[in-house]
Amino acid sequence: MSKFYTKITSRLQKFIEAQKIFFVATAPKSGRINLSPKGMDSFRIVDENRVLWLNVTGSGNETAAHLLENNRITIMFCAFEGAPNILRLYGKGKEIKEGDASWKDLIKLFPETPGTRQIFDITIESAQTSCGMSIPFYDYKGERNELNNWASEQGKEGIKNYWENKNQTSIDGLPTKILE
Repeated sequence: MSKFYTKITSRLQKFIEAQKIFFVATAPKSGRINLSPKGMDSFRIVDENRVLWLNVTGSGNETAAHLLENNRITIMFCAFEGAPNILRLYGKGKEIKEGDASWKDLIKLFPETPGTRQIFDITIESAQTSCGMSIPFYDYKGERNELNNWASEQGKEGIKNYWENKNQTSIDGLPTKILE
């Protein structure tokens, strides 16, 4: 049975903090829905209705484009070990980039990560749990280092060039404003 919450309770926070992977979903008004798995040490709970997600450079920048258009975002966690559970956080998100006023305070909440692109600041409107009884068990073996190694090899200038060539529009042609 599913249950809705108006905030992240202490029980939900403990569940979130125990997960090694989460999924981010956004959608434009018209076009493709984006659903991406995320990992690393990139998620923070600020309070019961606010979370932060540190996003690193990747093949696309769909979340930024979608949030510029309509600011809706869903984050999902699911248990791959222990008791079955699925948790969805529904909210409104905004992008924070290195030049923004709050960047210096927020980036301190995360480990230094090569290829850091932006922080998404998300106001949680509701949370929903559901059973998760169909989710299989998986064993966590560790983090992958390929993306961090690639970003380190590129250096800051190489990353900015990558953004210019690959991250300025979504797959549907929506602007991401990554370089503004």
